[in-house]
Amino acid sequence: MTHLTPHRVAVIADIHGNADALSAVLADVDAHNVDLILNLGDHFSGPLATAETMALIRAREMLCLRGNHDRWMTEQAPDDMGPSDRTAFSELGVADLDWLQALPATIGVGDDIFACHATPEDDLTYWMHSVQPTGEVAGRPVAEVTRLAGTRAERILLCGHTHLPGEARLPDGRRVLNPGSVGLPAYDDEEPVFHVVEAGTPDARYLLLTRSDQGWRADWRSLPYDVSRMAALARRRGRPDWAHALETGRMPRRGAHISS
Repeated sequence: MTHLTPHRVAVIADIHGNADALSAVLADVDAHNVDLILNLGDHFSGPLATAETMALIRAREMLCLRGNHDRWMTEQAPDDMGPSDRTAFSELGVADLDWLQALPATIGVGDDIFACHATPEDDLTYWMHSVQPTGEVAGRPVAEVTRLAGTRAERILLCGHTHLPGEARLPDGRRVLNPGSVGLPAYDDEEPVFHVVEAGTPDARYLLLTRSDQGWRADWRSLPYDVSRMAALARRRGRPDWAHALETGRMPRRGAHISS
């Protein structure tokens, strides 16, 4: 936990090796006099630019935590990994993996902010959404979002994981906020049933929090950038599903899906 509460915080999440999206976000962050960059995890998994992304992250002062893909890349043997994790793993050195393994699962900033990848208790549960038996991704009832928040005292509760920007305000005034994904605007998953998550645009996204006497102002930033290099890299690596997601913010028809 960091004990000082900053005035302005940039919250980023789910980069997934997209160095060009991350560069666009960092350039925008630099234009807003940010005191702290808070990174909610899933840094590298994917067929994109793992080494470049690592270099960009390590060159900056930011607080980083561990996402589920970061955890899998340090806990599993390569043969047991999904293709996206395995590709990223192959581009990381021993020191990189040691850095990834040492990341905390949660981070506190001052008395106001708590950050996790998915929920305070685990890195896989969708906090503000749930997957229905039909595969529809729907907003959770506020009572369930509140239950997942537990007894945390912080007023600002940050999560990533779903890649969907948004906010849920709890009855007691606490706020759960998701910055959206820096680098992967759409994906699908087979668990708990097949479902698709789509931001609907190819933009890089992050959240800018500014503290005032009235509380924290939340500004979701949506940044167009040139996706062509990352999309071409995905296609060269045999991942046209990723290329389609990067170019459109939507998934192709089922049959060529993003494997986790």
